[in-house]
Amino acid sequence: MRVYVPLTLPGLAEAYKTGELAAGPFVAYAVTPALREWYLSDDIEELEYAALSRSALASLRLLAADPDAPRRRVVVAVDVPDRAAAADPDRGLDPAALGEVRVAGTMPLAKAAAVHVDADDAETDVAAAAEALQAADGGDDDAQFVVDGAEDHELLWYATQEIPNLVGLGD
Repeated sequence: MRVYVPLTLPGLAEAYKTGELAAGPFVAYAVTPALREWYLSDDIEELEYAALSRSALASLRLLAADPDAPRRRVVVAVDVPDRAAAADPDRGLDPAALGEVRVAGTMPLAKAAAVHVDADDAETDVAAAAEALQAADGGDDDAQFVVDGAEDHELLWYATQEIPNLVGLGD
């Protein structure tokens, strides 16, 4: 099962230094039965993109909680054994938990398949979205429009070998 782990650039830098993506159990996003039902699609690529998008929103929440982090969403894609990730059946159709899974155990960064990060030109919209997130959660339509503006930016794909350059530790 491919899971998408939300991070920030400082979180990615820490994972690179320690070699550990996360200590379990930790929250990630994946194609769950509830996500399949919600999106009414059998196209695995569409469903994977939906899970990636859910993780990008979780990364935005991490940014909202860390005002010093660069305003770029980060998602790490990792393949884990199916039994290592489980969705909470009681929260399956809760829109806030859609695609959410708990991954057991510690995850070495070496298991990562790819990293997805916002381009530099997304920073202004991502910063505004992080600021507006709390109001959007409270039902403010204008704030939700600002949050949706960050989603207009596609995350760029990076090979795991590029992580040192992404976190400023490259040559």
